[in-house]
Amino acid sequence: MRNQQPFHPLAVQTFAAAISGFQRVAFIVPKFSPGRLTVIAATLAAALVIAAAALAQQAPADTPADPTGEWLVDKKIARIKIANCDNKMWGVVNWEAEPGVDRKNPDPNLRTRPTLGMPILLGMTQSKPNQWDGQIYNSEDGHTYSASITLKDPTTLRVQGCFLGFLCGGENWTRYVPPDMPGNTEAKIPLPKSPPARGPAPNTRKPATTSNQPDPTADDVCLRLFGGPGLPHQGGLK
Repeated sequence: MRNQQPFHPLAVQTFAAAISGFQRVAFIVPKFSPGRLTVIAATLAAALVIAAAALAQQAPADTPADPTGEWLVDKKIARIKIANCDNKMWGVVNWEAEPGVDRKNPDPNLRTRPTLGMPILLGMTQSKPNQWDGQIYNSEDGHTYSASITLKDPTTLRVQGCFLGFLCGGENWTRYVPPDMPGNTEAKIPLPKSPPARGPAPNTRKPATTSNQPDPTADDVCLRLFGGPGLPHQGGLK
């Protein structure tokens, strides 16, 4: 059974004050009995309780939508860390089920770069209170798509992409909650187990990280993307 939310403290105080006040009025106005005035007070106070509770439930909706944080993609093969860099949302691969390289990148010079730490959400700017528009890079086919992200709820991010302006698709990402986070009472998100080693990776350059642990350099997404000269992450993506 779902636990009921407690009434707003202000509503409870209003309820008690209303009953007490009307009971005192009963001794001043003789044409109404104290019992009848108590019923009237209870009815009016109940309406105040409902209104106060509704306002309390609507309060979170006034909080600005925030897509920053770490998100588990729909297939549960990677986590994307999103950060606000100069009022633009950027996202990099912060965890993957198994190491990979960007072998389908249109730029041959980038086909051996590790996918871990690679930016995939590119310069998304806010177009609506709960929508950011920009581009998304898909390393599975080497294409860059026009894209948008929106929060369906605090733990679900809708990612929508369109190729050539009309071939559109999307998926839902789930906010990642670290299992060891203090006070975490939410159900842990099941992650796929890494497959057993199958020998050396096919790329000729050793990946920067060969495990499925988060890349520590992605802790500061903005520094990783803009700390050096130029924007090499965009090379060959368009």
